Amino acid sequence: MISKTVESIPAGVVRLEVTDCQNQQRLARQDFVAQEVPVALVFNGISHAVMMATPADLEDFALGFSLTEGLIDSPQELYSVETRELSEGIELHLQVSSACEWRLKERRRTLAGRTGCGLCGTDSLSQVRRVLKPVQSVTFNEQAILNAGLAMQSRQTLQQLTGATHAAAWANASGVILRVREDIGRHNALDKLIGDLIRNQVDPHTGFFCISSRASFEMVQKAVVLGAGLLAAVSAPTALAVALAQEHNLALAGFVRGNHLVAYSFPERFGLGASV
Repeated sequence: MISKTVESIPAGVVRLEVTDCQNQQRLARQDFVAQEVPVALVFNGISHAVMMATPADLEDFALGFSLTEGLIDSPQELYSVETRELSEGIELHLQVSSACEWRLKERRRTLAGRTGCGLCGTDSLSQVRRVLKPVQSVTFNEQAILNAGLAMQSRQTLQQLTGATHAAAWANASGVILRVREDIGRHNALDKLIGDLIRNQVDPHTGFFCISSRASFEMVQKAVVLGAGLLAAVSAPTALAVALAQEHNLALAGFVRGNHLVAYSFPERFGLGASV
């Protein structure tokens, strides 16, 4: 547990004066609260999406979101990201290829309002389930997955300070957590992590995702976009997430807690002594 007397406050957190109320007693103290700000993604000068997000690791978010939402076809289509802080929020100005700009104009939508809302503003059913290639089959040691789930908790710096954020972690075949990203939105946390993995050229076949939330179909879809073979969630998946995982060859685990997990797809890939 991180001490709440820390001197340096991480990005995405503010210190506020609060009052504890218990047993007719009042105690004023300082507390740490997660930031939630509107983040607008502007492609070649055209505002395309507004997401409520934690203002940290925003370049990772810009890349991960653009790729997993199908706004760019490859990382090479994103040339640069400039962050502009305004009184109303933050603008991420993305310079993208002309081919990407044309596609965006054809598929204009606004994602506004909710935290990591996913489908807010989607204007057709065809935008919900994208046509994606199945991922490569992988098998991981069951204990490695459980170890990663446990280890992720100690790596959630913002959650331990504020109690208000989700995390997405990347673990190697031994279950060692290598990278973590946090955000008030579970989709945002995964997008930030995917952007980080791409920028650091991490091979998606060498590890797996752990997430601190439920496994909705969007989370499965984002994992498939990267090409990862396994997604492990602390909470339950939805029926659509399971169907999407089966359709795209993704091993999906839910309720990864302590010494227990539930395999929702391809249980043979959760080997007792297997590794990638």
